Amino acid sequence: MFVLILLSTKSWKGAVVLDKEYSFEQKRVTHVLAQIKNILQKTRQEYRKAQAERSSVEKNYVQNAKINTFEVDDQMETNAEVQQQKQLVSKNIETEQILKRQLAVLGELQKSPYFGRIDILEDGEKEQETLYIGTASLTDQNNNFLIYDWRAPISSIYYNGTLGAVTYTSPQGKQQVDLLKKRQFTIKDGQIKNMFDTNETVGDALLQEMLGQAGDEYMKNIVATIQQEQNDIIRDTRHDLLIVQGVAGSGKTSAILQRIAFLLYHNRTALNADQIVLFSPNRLFSHYISEVLPSLGERNMRQVTLAEFFAQRFEGLEVETLFDHFEKQHATHAWQATDTQKETIHFMQKVKAYLLNLPSQNLCFTDLMLADEVVFTKEEIAQVYASLPNALPVALRFADTKNILIKQLKHKILAQRNADWVLRRINELDDEHYHSLLGDYQRSRFEQLKSEEDYLGYQIVLKKYQPIYDALYNDYFIDIYRQYTDFLEQALPQARTAFTELLEFHKIALADCAPLLYLRDLLTGTGQNRNIQYLFIDEMQDYSAAQLFYLKYTFANAKLTLLGDSEQALFRKMQSPSELMETLKHTLSPKNARLIELNKSYRATKQITAFMKALLPDGERIQAFTRPGKLPELVIAPDSTATLTELRRKSAQLLQKYETVAIITRNLQEAQQLHFKLGSAQPHTLISAKDRQLPQGLVLLPVYLAKGLEFDAVIIPDVSQKQYSSESTRGILYTICSRAMHELILLSTETPTDFIRQVPASLFSIERQVKLH
Repeated sequence: MFVLILLSTKSWKGAVVLDKEYSFEQKRVTHVLAQIKNILQKTRQEYRKAQAERSSVEKNYVQNAKINTFEVDDQMETNAEVQQQKQLVSKNIETEQILKRQLAVLGELQKSPYFGRIDILEDGEKEQETLYIGTASLTDQNNNFLIYDWRAPISSIYYNGTLGAVTYTSPQGKQQVDLLKKRQFTIKDGQIKNMFDTNETVGDALLQEMLGQAGDEYMKNIVATIQQEQNDIIRDTRHDLLIVQGVAGSGKTSAILQRIAFLLYHNRTALNADQIVLFSPNRLFSHYISEVLPSLGERNMRQVTLAEFFAQRFEGLEVETLFDHFEKQHATHAWQATDTQKETIHFMQKVKAYLLNLPSQNLCFTDLMLADEVVFTKEEIAQVYASLPNALPVALRFADTKNILIKQLKHKILAQRNADWVLRRINELDDEHYHSLLGDYQRSRFEQLKSEEDYLGYQIVLKKYQPIYDALYNDYFIDIYRQYTDFLEQALPQARTAFTELLEFHKIALADCAPLLYLRDLLTGTGQNRNIQYLFIDEMQDYSAAQLFYLKYTFANAKLTLLGDSEQALFRKMQSPSELMETLKHTLSPKNARLIELNKSYRATKQITAFMKALLPDGERIQAFTRPGKLPELVIAPDSTATLTELRRKSAQLLQKYETVAIITRNLQEAQQLHFKLGSAQPHTLISAKDRQLPQGLVLLPVYLAKGLEFDAVIIPDVSQKQYSSESTRGILYTICSRAMHELILLSTETPTDFIRQVPASLFSIERQVKLH
């Protein structure tokens, strides 16, 4: 229940009371904005001062760094000064960045200082306390709170509490208070536009206003409209595996971004943004969400797509993307049997078993060469490995082999330090290079280097053999691709040829990435990043069990938050939330797991959501938000020419009302064909996987690039039975429909798909009437 304070009332006396309330709140807004303005001016001055100091220190650093001296004492003194200057530069940059973030926060507060108010009475207290909730905390000069950060423990009352006794968690433990009032505001340009008293988490009127706004290039933060179930996700700090299964438009991605902001606030001294990784479905999505955390005064976490993550680990190879995988799935089914096996936990277990039982003579070592010189033959390397105890774990045995080879390389270098070619090189050195090479001679740890000539000779030979050091350090003395081929020969021989053929073209299939990297990491003892504390994976229904397993292995210390919607599974079969939970428990072996389901859809109007629900066999579990709008519109044309004409007409009509209109196809080939047909007569932008930004106006893109995005209006260019006949296309159709916020247009050449024909006729309109039922 909510009461709109600004509504007219039946009695004059009631109207006066409400007017007083509004007047009081508006005066407070004006007062707080004046405080923000003063703080903003002071912070700007500090920021300009920090910029000037940083510039001055950088000039000194450059000046000191240019000093050239050949005396050891002078050189050591110069190095100390340079290091001191570097520390000063680093400190000044940090100060400047902090002030820059403060300015950004104050700028956001200036637009809208707060959005909520709670009146509470604590146990044992006689006077109630009034707290105002906003995107960041703000205090006056006496350190009195003008605004409480939405992430503060006490602010959870605003999101979870209804009037009456409320419990919240503070650093001191569970606390109980009486919630006497909950008020919500919409404040713009210093004026209160709307003001509600409510007993709900967030009043529907405020939520409708927020959701009814036009789409934008960037996702907005939702701190003013967080729902109770979303708040549970945001503030969960107990579980090491949190699975969020949310229907399309349920706000799961928004909740996750607010969760990241909350975790950074909650663990300010122990966690920074660089220790959080988010796997995004595509680059467009990464750009779309890029302004949420900065609007809350936080730095963005690391973002990466699955293909980018794998590509960083396969230097020189072209990694198949999820989109390539999807396109291949529609082109041919010949690959599916082997790929499906590679994507299982059982296959990853086979990798581990293979290494545990691998004879030393079957390791695929390779020669280490420098130009035409073979520095270490593969036979020599194998001999070193074989000489180590069999009882050692594979990774330790490999590491010991590496260390022995490094020692042998040092001996080779020391042995050549007085070679004729080295002595000639020393005689050819000019003074600058001579003293440069001699720099650390005084601190040399080698007893063999007793003279300057010995030391110079060692440095020259060391420089020559540096590529071999790098090769040893990077484990290039093992041919990991040949090793994986040997594994495939034993575990899945029918997949061997396809893997080697792709490798010849410097390519690797997505299904091979996780098992191959797992093989490499187990063998070499590398690949794990234990610094990452939180790992977030969006659209996790598109990841295989093997990929999720490998990501958990790589980020071994990270707590996982996985979010997705099984109904939008474009790349693999659907799973119910309970089935998914059991699968992931088995796959990831968490200590403490939790599944949260979000079944209420907020993105689309009630009419669009009702239509989407009817497309699914289990659609009844989806709850529609009560935002009214137009019925989805089905336009039936007799042929493809007429369909194209209708597409042009409908897109032109929608562009007169909305800023973002999307034509979404099943795949890239359809998008490209339609792009050619529309031509320049219908201005539009064809979006590809390489694009990072989504322009306004009319865009044309395949469904997998629309994942996670939303548009004012969506047009599906052909929903005929010919296009959507198999059960696997039902999820594609549902996913496309779920991208629309305000209007949905479905075009069909001749007979529409059975999925639509089975939808009750009351849930959509037909522009050209035909008998569907």
